[in-house]
Amino acid sequence: MIPMTLTEIAEVVDGEVVHDSGVTVRGPAFVDSRLVERDGLFVAVVGDRVDGHDYARQALDTGCAAVLSSRDTGGPGVVVADPVTALAALARHVLDSLPATTVVALTGSQGKTGTKDLLAQVLTAAGRTVATYGSFNNELGLPLTVLRADPSTRFLVLEMGARHIGDLRASCEVARPDVALVLNVGTAHLGEFGSREAIAQAKGEIVEALDAAGVAVLNADDPFVAAMASRTRGQVRTYGADAGADVRLVDLEVDEAGRPSFELVAGRDRTRVRLRLVGEHHAANAAAAAAVATYVGLPLGVVGSSLAAATATSPGRMQVRERADGLLVVDDAYNANPDSVRAALKALAAIGRGRPGARTVAVLGEMRELGPAALEEHDAVGRLAVRLDIHQLLVVGEAARPIHLGASLEGSWGEESVFVADTDEATAWLRAHVGPGDVVLFKASNAVRLSRVAAALLADEPAAGPALEDGDSGR
Repeated sequence: MIPMTLTEIAEVVDGEVVHDSGVTVRGPAFVDSRLVERDGLFVAVVGDRVDGHDYARQALDTGCAAVLSSRDTGGPGVVVADPVTALAALARHVLDSLPATTVVALTGSQGKTGTKDLLAQVLTAAGRTVATYGSFNNELGLPLTVLRADPSTRFLVLEMGARHIGDLRASCEVARPDVALVLNVGTAHLGEFGSREAIAQAKGEIVEALDAAGVAVLNADDPFVAAMASRTRGQVRTYGADAGADVRLVDLEVDEAGRPSFELVAGRDRTRVRLRLVGEHHAANAAAAAAVATYVGLPLGVVGSSLAAATATSPGRMQVRERADGLLVVDDAYNANPDSVRAALKALAAIGRGRPGARTVAVLGEMRELGPAALEEHDAVGRLAVRLDIHQLLVVGEAARPIHLGASLEGSWGEESVFVADTDEATAWLRAHVGPGDVVLFKASNAVRLSRVAAALLADEPAAGPALEDGDSGR
């Protein structure tokens, strides 16, 4: 963040300075008092269960410079009507003072975080890059990320999420993109939007925010996304397997550890890439990152080398760990929708094929926010697990029971598909039934907390091996 006095902050956010003693905020803004930013700005947010104002004194005592709040907390700060609205205004002001920073915004129904992580690692080759942490992509996470930028920031990579029409428009008012990337239009949040057409309408708001100097990077393989070319004033650049794409993905293969390799082609340039990440779906994410990176001036060869060196940096997304006894745990339980579950199951099957004699075990929970399509989509996931010859299915929680029923109707018999009521039962079942050499995938919406089960299974062996994405085949 650029250094600002409390008076300067108050002018930007229409607030009142309290207890000022010549304070200058030099560090980033933050909302978690347990993770204090030295000389930063603590934003006191009133949540459903926690009131940030109660922790303002703790944040000040442990090193922050001031508090942005809706009431006087007794220390240096700025009092405003709504701290979240004020935070957005502050982010807009700071970004306006950074004309040399290129804003890259991306959205999509799935793959946002993985693509954002790849893109951040690739763009670092061209200059200092600040990117969204994890999936912190809402009305709080977006301005907090913007406020981590300073005059040395060359690229600001912002993941933008949406649950309603207008959400992305609001995000782009905080941080108008120079480059807007749209990955896909799937079924995530279908229950809230009502149709894929409505999802496409919402996702396209990000390209509508571009001015004539901007560029929309669109997935040529997704008809909903390709159609967004008519909704932008900016240039259009495409990527994908489509023969007409500006950056083409060709000759895709998956190795015995589930890692994709492929060729990227841009005009007369081409480069071969072998990712360290697990899952065929990462190839499309890499092509998206390459389309952005080559547009901003990086040579395709440099982009390919950076992609080949990239690792998974956000938790709960195809994180692969091996216990000392050879049991492989694939934690992809941060979030789930039908498309991402299908991709994870295909990756599990690929890993299983590369480990002769290993059993593949899919631990699946509820996919939330699917609305009326929930029953059908959960049923389809169970049937797919059978078709992919996954050896064992463990379904967790009543809301996910249709997965179990779908697998049973598709042809699973005996105990090939097992239903348990909660994560405690899932942990107990796994401890009794999996062992050395097995490959266990965890996938569900984050609220199901399957990552805790994955952690418990790994903790049963104190010596965990290196992550598969570090280049080790796991054998």
